[in-house]
Amino acid sequence: MRVRLRLTLLYGVLFLLSGAVLLAITYLLVAHSGPNVAMSTTSTTPSGGRSVSIYLGESLPGGVQLPEAERRIAEAVREQAVQQQAGIMHQLLVQSGVALAIMSMLSAVLGWLVAGRVLRPLQTMTTSIQRISARNVHERLAVTGPRDELKNLADTVDGLLGRLEAALDSHKRFIANAAHELRTPLTLEHALLEEAVIDPDATADSFRAQFEQLMAVSEQQARLLGSLLVLATSERGLDRLESVDLSGLTGDVLRAAGPEARRQDLAVAAEVRPARVTGDPALIKRLVANLVDNAMSHNVPDGRVEVATGTEGARSFLSVTNTGPPVPPEMVDQLLSPFQRLNRTADDDGHHGLGLSIVQSIAAAHSADLTVRARPEGGLAIRVLFPAVETK
Repeated sequence: MRVRLRLTLLYGVLFLLSGAVLLAITYLLVAHSGPNVAMSTTSTTPSGGRSVSIYLGESLPGGVQLPEAERRIAEAVREQAVQQQAGIMHQLLVQSGVALAIMSMLSAVLGWLVAGRVLRPLQTMTTSIQRISARNVHERLAVTGPRDELKNLADTVDGLLGRLEAALDSHKRFIANAAHELRTPLTLEHALLEEAVIDPDATADSFRAQFEQLMAVSEQQARLLGSLLVLATSERGLDRLESVDLSGLTGDVLRAAGPEARRQDLAVAAEVRPARVTGDPALIKRLVANLVDNAMSHNVPDGRVEVATGTEGARSFLSVTNTGPPVPPEMVDQLLSPFQRLNRTADDDGHHGLGLSIVQSIAAAHSADLTVRARPEGGLAIRVLFPAVETK
């Protein structure tokens, strides 16, 4: 059943009920009043004068006697008044019912018109929303008027469309960047294979060298695809929640990164204190690994990486700070987007600009606060503050 018809029925039923109650009250008040009969008597006073008394009601006061003829006349008048009252009440009931029926039909028509007037803005918004698609998601309802429920609804839909537009634009950029990142190694693979096929003087050593390059390119593709998969998984949400020791995961990541830190002559300072968080252990470990890898990869010779875990009130935190090239403060937010690098070309270091974007997605999936700050002396200071662990 359409909303307009339901509103019309609602308006009609409410009017019918209120009209019926009003008529019932009026009928009871009129019926309760009863017939009024006026009678008069005359009497002689001790001084010889005559007095006239008038009585209203259905009977005379006690002690008042009327002559037989006058009594019969009074009874006849009273009976006639009762019959007249009954006729008036019947006529009132019939005419009130007819009036109520007429007004009920009129109220149904008025209710239909009023419901249409009330629902007209909703119909306009529905038509506009149905017309909006991925091609014209930039359009808005832009409802004007006083700040009422319909205006709030339209503004909410406009806000939703704005977020949808931003998400679609981000999705389009992500697909374009991913296609570009995947096309580069594929082009390189094709060139290496083509060179091996058309080279008439190719030897086993040259084939071996080209195969080694192909393996390196294949490993880069595998890392890129793995990063894209993690990014998609973290943006989808959490499949499981477990109590995780953040300090233990951080210690495992630092031990695995030790050889690379020694190879780059980086000083790693760790202050790992117990910190429990609730979330997906695999995603949280990937968050820590990406932050440590980012701090080590984007550093300077003889640089430094500082990693700390602990609690702040009821919340646990992870902090990673590194030395490195200066980062313009206006570039910080861009580095959190996929495939964004700072003064680097694609694949020159095996990274694709997905590290911090994955960190941001994992932090958002865990409802954690991510703070990225550019250090004045160079490098970044990154802090992840997890929600408090609920105790049962």
